[in-house]
Amino acid sequence: MGAAGHTLQLSDLPIFREGIVRKPIREVIADKLSTLVASGILQVGDTLPGERDLALALNVSREAVRGAIQTLAARGILEVSHGARTRVLSADVGPVTVGLALARAIDAYDIDNVHAARTLVEQKLVADVAHMANRRLCRTLRDLLQAQAGMLDDPVRFLICDREFHVAIYRAPGNRLLADFATDLYTYMMEYRRRAIGQPDAIGRSYAEHEAIVSAIEAGDANAAVSAFAVHTGRIYTTTRFVMEGQAPPIIGSAPAGKDRRRRKA
Repeated sequence: MGAAGHTLQLSDLPIFREGIVRKPIREVIADKLSTLVASGILQVGDTLPGERDLALALNVSREAVRGAIQTLAARGILEVSHGARTRVLSADVGPVTVGLALARAIDAYDIDNVHAARTLVEQKLVADVAHMANRRLCRTLRDLLQAQAGMLDDPVRFLICDREFHVAIYRAPGNRLLADFATDLYTYMMEYRRRAIGQPDAIGRSYAEHEAIVSAIEAGDANAAVSAFAVHTGRIYTTTRFVMEGQAPPIIGSAPAGKDRRRRKA
């Protein structure tokens, strides 16, 4: 019993609220966009991708995206102008929790420690995904890859879809604690990640690495999935570190540009 005879309900507890209280889809997407701002993927002055591109990146309908934009515009976070692209007007989204921690909290840690933790957690998650992957998950990952293929010239749009791709993998095994921890680790030093992904062919390499990860998951090959993920996060670690140290990221390996890949397939 609570105060004044109130009976405590599970939905009153924050840890249960997300799983019990159903939000309208526009609010769910508004929360996602707020998280993108809080974590630094979207920054003040950035123009948002169009509704169609956002819907593809977030794997939702255009109506849901439009409603979310209207919600955040009413809060002064986004600016919607007739005849112009919607842009980020304010980063004042309040205390947003990304996974387990508030946005940017993971930035307080050393990059080597973050990379070591990310490697351990992601190895477990991606191996589990490869063991249990079903058609629905594989279809979702393929849809996200298809969306990424149209974003190879836009680092911000690509990062939005990149986050959805990683989080889909983190959440698939059903271990919410590990998924939330991995999501926090993913957001590390996003300001520098944005610069690194803007380097020549960085998006093309990420796209090729994502393809290798998905192919291994579809084949049910846990070892190959873990290895492909290690290549991907290892390059992210190296390029992010170089940018943090004020150096140009090194060229690591090579990956055909997405447009060339599609042309050859055609």
